[in-house]
Amino acid sequence: MAGSGAVLEDSSLLSRLDRMLLPIEKFCALLSGLAIFSLMFLAVYSVTGRKFFASPMAGYVDYIEAAMPLIAIMGVSYVQRDGTHIRMDMLVGALRGRALWFFELVSVLLMLALIIFLTWGAWAHFDRSFDCARPLCSRDSSIDIGIPIWPSKLVVPIAFSVLALRLILQAWGYARALVLGLENPVAVPLTLSAAEQARIEAESMEGAD
Repeated sequence: MAGSGAVLEDSSLLSRLDRMLLPIEKFCALLSGLAIFSLMFLAVYSVTGRKFFASPMAGYVDYIEAAMPLIAIMGVSYVQRDGTHIRMDMLVGALRGRALWFFELVSVLLMLALIIFLTWGAWAHFDRSFDCARPLCSRDSSIDIGIPIWPSKLVVPIAFSVLALRLILQAWGYARALVLGLENPVAVPLTLSAAEQARIEAESMEGAD
């Protein structure tokens, strides 16, 4: 859901699977952050070389293009778990109870179907690019300095596969809430009010002390 959210946990199988997937999502988000951080250094290096030595970094654009899948896609599953990914929920945000869980379940299933097709297509793009009979196992490379493109193409189906697992768990969680009529189901993002968000932030600050 848009805004801050919370994911409840308990001893159920669904919650255990949710907690097992979370470290993988955090690692993917870390890789995404490191890619952004690295591009900052590349930008400084390239600008410094151009400004003071009349020699900008060779292949700067190639490196940016190679890092784009990491930056744009690798952390999507992590924000999907917390419900912090951008979405339009003017209608859904006004629903409560089984009506809310029904619409959330439908939306997650639609996303899952789309991601499965995108994963299939992304893997096909990677497969066309990867060939160990060629130098650097690559059938294609970047234009400027010839970086192999297949590692960047492989990132996409990996990230989508992790997201598909997250969507499966969320669909399970919403279906469980719909059938059982749960108020606060586990393994799905729950919208927090301003007071609840402030309370959680205050508790986290007290824990830091």
